[in-house]
Order: sequence, then C-alpha cells, then structure tokens
Amino acid sequence: MLQTVTRAQDLRTWIAEMETAGELKRISGADREREIGGIVDIYQRKIGGPALLFDKVPGYDPNYRVLANLFVSVKRIALTLGLPETTREIDLVRFWRDNFKDHPMIPPTEVESGPVMENVFSGDEIDLLKIPTPRWHEGDGGYYIGTGCMVVMRDPDTGWVNYGAYRVQVHDRNVASVMASKGKHGDMIKRRYHERGEPCPIAVVVGVHPGIFSVAGLEIPYGNNEYDAAGGLLGESIRVVKGPKTGLPIPADAEIAFEGYVHPDDLIDEGPLGEWTGYYAGGLKKEPAIRVETFMHRDDPILTGCIPAVPPNDDTFYRGTYRAGAVWHEIEAAGVPEVKGVWSHEAGGSRMWLTVAIRQMYAGHSKQAGLIASQCHAGAYANRMVVVVDEDVNPADMDQVVWAICTRCDPREDVEILKGCWSTTLDPMAYPEDRRNMNSRMVIDACKPWNRIADWPALVRSSKALDDHVRARFADVLPAWF
Repeated sequence: MLQTVTRAQDLRTWIAEMETAGELKRISGADREREIGGIVDIYQRKIGGPALLFDKVPGYDPNYRVLANLFVSVKRIALTLGLPETTREIDLVRFWRDNFKDHPMIPPTEVESGPVMENVFSGDEIDLLKIPTPRWHEGDGGYYIGTGCMVVMRDPDTGWVNYGAYRVQVHDRNVASVMASKGKHGDMIKRRYHERGEPCPIAVVVGVHPGIFSVAGLEIPYGNNEYDAAGGLLGESIRVVKGPKTGLPIPADAEIAFEGYVHPDDLIDEGPLGEWTGYYAGGLKKEPAIRVETFMHRDDPILTGCIPAVPPNDDTFYRGTYRAGAVWHEIEAAGVPEVKGVWSHEAGGSRMWLTVAIRQMYAGHSKQAGLIASQCHAGAYANRMVVVVDEDVNPADMDQVVWAICTRCDPREDVEILKGCWSTTLDPMAYPEDRRNMNSRMVIDACKPWNRIADWPALVRSSKALDDHVRARFADVLPAWF
C-alpha cells in the first residue's frame, strides 16, 4: 500500500496552500510556444507576483499543467519553509544563517512505490513530448523541461548522492540533454564515470514540493546528500523510490521523472536558453545527451518551471536570502568576528553582488571580510562585486550601500581586483575561450577608515530617541516602512 502523501512533500498540497493564501493565479488556454513564457516573463519583472498555474494548454491533454513563478515572493518562500507569512527578507537571511549553524540532517526513506509511479513507461512507450514543456523565452533554441528540476547522480567511488538544479532540454521522445557548469557537483560526478569509460547514471525529477526542489539550487557542501538537507529543512524524511534502471533515488511524490544514462563523448546540440544573468551568454553548443530508459509521471502531471531571465527572476530571487545566510555563516566559520548582516542583491542574479556589514574590531578586518566573502563556497561562483560596509549601513538598502561607497571608500586604497576566479560560460564577461569559466571580481572596502573611526564626522540623522518619540506620537502619518 502506498504511504499517505503528507503536506511537506506533495506539490499539489503546496499549490492548495498557496491558493488559500492568495498566492496563486490560474490561467487557462495559453499556448506553450509563446504565451506561457510571455506571461511568466511579465510577472517576473517585479517581486511579489503570484505563482502561475497553467492548464488546458492547446494541443495537449487539458489536465496536464505547468506551474511557474514559484518563488518571486518573500511570502511564498516563508510559507514554503513553514515560517510566518509576515516574514521579511532579513528574517529569511537570519533563518538560513541559523540553519547552517545547527543544520539538521534527516536521511531519506526508501519506499516501494509512490504517486510518481502511477504511470511508468520504458522502451518505445517513452514519450517526453507528451508533456507541454514551454519555450520559456522567444529566443530559446528549444524546450526546457528542466529549470525547476532536480538532476540526481551518484558518485561512483563513495556512493554519495547529489542532486542539483541543472538545465535540461527535451530533444525527442527519449532524448534530453543536461548542462551543468564546470565545477558544479553534477559535472564532477559525470566526469568520474567518463574517465573510466563508463556511462553516468542520471535521473531528472520535475514537480516536487518547492522546499525539496529549493535545495537543488543551493550550495550544499561537497559530499553532503541534498536529500538529507531537504529532510532536515522540512522536518521529515524524504520518501524516495529506486529508479527501475539506474537505482537512483527519486522522490516518491514527484510529478514527473525520467532516468537513463549519459555516455562518454555522446554530445548533442543544446541551447540557447535565456539565463539568470539576463543574457543568451551560453549560445548554441554541444552538451551531454541523456538517453532515457524510464519515464514516469503522476496522473495529470504538473511541470514546474523556475525560469531564468533578466533579474530579478524566479530562478535567482529565492536563492538570494539563502546565499546571504550561507555566506554569513561561512565568513563566521572562517573566524571573522562581528558580522552584522549580508545581502546578495537580486539585480545581480543573487550571485554577482554581495554586501557584508560588520562592526570593525581591528585594522584589516573589513578587507578580510570582503576577501573571504568573495571566495567562500557560497559566494565564489560567478561573483563580480563584494562591498563591505559598517554596521550602521543596511546591506539590503542599495541607497545606503552606494552612499557608503561614495563617502567611505578611497578607490586607490580600498579596492582590490581578483583575477582567475570561478565563473561560468553563462557570465557574459567571463574570460575568452582559453580561460573560459573564469572571471575577475572587485572587493570594495566601504567602511570608515580604521585609523579615522574615532574622529569620523557625525551623521546627519535623527537619534534613536527622537525616532522613538516621533513614532509614538505620529505613527498614523509615518510611512509604512518606518
């Protein structure tokens, strides 16, 4: 008998919860070629819009659906994590920072079957084209079933299971492709198989509870099982079934999954896809083909898309508070004291711009914090700019950050340029072909000069006592953000 689907692991229950909270919009009749992607693009241009559930896609089973715009809302992120709907951005950052300090790890539980196995196909029965996968952007070179997905692999040496959010394009009934940037765990595992001349087992999962999916896009440390982290995040063990061909663990409550093998030197034309930097930087190129051997889906499956585009977008916004919390934790773990806040700005795809606030304790403290933030695991990939500010500056308020740069930074003394750093071909400013996947980055010390703190000019700002007095007497006429 199948286990009962619980609230923590079923996408459909998440959808119902979001609809009850006023966070879901249903849209019928949009086509997959232009209209679904066009609607999603409009909704992603501003933070706070609803999740979008499309049905009755022309040319497809009317009950097959597409869900997008999952996380362009602080409220939805908070509800997904079991936090109050009044949670603010800074509360999410602190949640992630505290989560990393004492991160619970709950291993997955293997079960015999689950909803994902309501329909199982192999051989000539496999047909990925039955799913109404949209062309997410007008200029895309194909149909990407894998944006809001989990790509599952197992290390051939240690048995470590990793899943990441790598892009997956559908090419034919039983052929897909996977693109993972160099240095990502999935690419490293694939190369270990291929260096032995062996095919790499792979499973692609689409349509799980967004809390499980979200872990796929986070910087979980090397060697750690994302299923363990997802279980800890949701507070219960993730139920998984074995893939019939590969034996890879697949969430039992998933909507869609397929498995197969990536063979050495088996490459296929892939792309372009409009990516999280806001450009078609990757272009059309060769990427590993997935030869699909098993295709599974629930009755009336739901494809989820987490769509990269010009920031802010669904692919990057939810990762910003996580990345800020992770960078905060890793800076402190490196021995840097008195970190007061971190922000990973959405305009930089929640990767390219980091701001770190500290209370200065010694000479060189601010420079140390900036250099470590630029190279710690959570902050290193595709970063471009790190700014360090004093604790009186809100790192999430760009007006304050720019003010600090303009008034506290001497470009001759306080700017460091680092070369040969970890990046990706999706970065339009990455080095030329001979040094691809690398970039340079700037670390800006926008703190008060250490040797001038004692005599630094006073700020032209009301005192806390005056703020409190005004708030107590005139709360009804003050702006909501105060």
